[in-house]
Amino acid sequence: MSLGKDEERTSSGADESSAPGRPKVGSARFATDRFDEPRRGIRSLDGIRVLALEQMQALPYATQLLARLGADVVKIEPLSGDLGRASMPSMKDPYGRPVGATFLRNNLNKRSLCLDLKSRTGRELVLKLAPRFDVFAENFTPGVVDRLGVSYKDIYEVHPSVIYASVSGFGNSEASPYRTWPAFAPVVEAMSGIYELKRRQDQPPEVSPVGALGDIGAALFCSLGIMAALRRRDLTGQGDYVDIAMLDAVVAMTDIVTNFWSMGVENGDSGTVINHGFLASDGWFVMQVGREHHFERLVEVIGQPEFAADPRFAERSGWIEHLDGVLRPAVERWASDKTRLEACEVLGEAGIAAGPCLRDDEVADDPHIGARHMLVAIERTDGVAQPVLIPGNPIKFAGIADDVDSRMPWAGEHSEEILRDELGLDRRAVDALRNDGIIS
Repeated sequence: MSLGKDEERTSSGADESSAPGRPKVGSARFATDRFDEPRRGIRSLDGIRVLALEQMQALPYATQLLARLGADVVKIEPLSGDLGRASMPSMKDPYGRPVGATFLRNNLNKRSLCLDLKSRTGRELVLKLAPRFDVFAENFTPGVVDRLGVSYKDIYEVHPSVIYASVSGFGNSEASPYRTWPAFAPVVEAMSGIYELKRRQDQPPEVSPVGALGDIGAALFCSLGIMAALRRRDLTGQGDYVDIAMLDAVVAMTDIVTNFWSMGVENGDSGTVINHGFLASDGWFVMQVGREHHFERLVEVIGQPEFAADPRFAERSGWIEHLDGVLRPAVERWASDKTRLEACEVLGEAGIAAGPCLRDDEVADDPHIGARHMLVAIERTDGVAQPVLIPGNPIKFAGIADDVDSRMPWAGEHSEEILRDELGLDRRAVDALRNDGIIS
């Protein structure tokens, strides 16, 4: 099924209507006309081509970021489609098949080729396609690409200058006792130590407190590694192998766990920084106070200037020791007649970092999010008026406007196009592959 020009793209100008019980898509967050502007200048990765054997989120987010920077990304999926298509919640594609939230968030600006990699013919097609791309990327459990015959060694033999990128739970290039373990984001997040650091006494750990940190973290390091390898190839003419372990990425992002431990701070101790939530008239806000001059400003703002000379607060450790008994009641009395935003504005004017704890609908309507174009609306194809919102591109360039995003591909939507344009296969050859169950 081919959609018209306007339907082929996602838009930040969503319809004002919404499904029953859902917040409307407010005009503050989207500016329709900016998505009709022509792209200014050349994007950083224009001309770079990526062939990705990817599923779920860790690698798909990385290649989506590369695509937003200009790369041409072809996504190879199994005949049944990326596992992310089966995630929940979901919507229906034009054929009535489910398209899950995980897939929707990570696959803009790509083309989809569905083929049977376990067949000899499917493997041969991949080996023929690989030399036409700068980057070959995969996120299988270690050992799978060896069995499928598309490992770095296999691709290098047909494409010596390839940038080959692997994303897995525990890496491929170094020994790890967990190398063969399957891994999703919460697994590596738990193993990084951050869950224990934030766990309260006898309570179970809070799993996935910030979404897929393990996936997004790995994706960011993967995209950075690929771009560094491309730059090195420009200088030397040599390809490279980029090996990203999700656990490595999360350890790098949860640095306080081992850093604090090495400096004598016990597990779960917040140290000597006020880094906590406080209640205002309409909900919670957080603030961070870690230096004496900030503490002096805080107690002045809340009407307790005498706290600055109080022996209980002479040392930073006293701020935490007397937080719940003295400081929190004082802060919350001061904030009781203020909204979260009002409290944070006053604190900010005094040079104290603070921010409101926003609900989901408030994030969607936040003026900063709208001004920075950080939500993209995907119009649904199953009759639901409320569009699906996914994050926009957080990387902004002064000389290039945010480009129009193409919607995520339907499963196998571009199979015939890719095989025709890249390998010169005619309709009869493509039909034969389809009839043999090689592509879908």
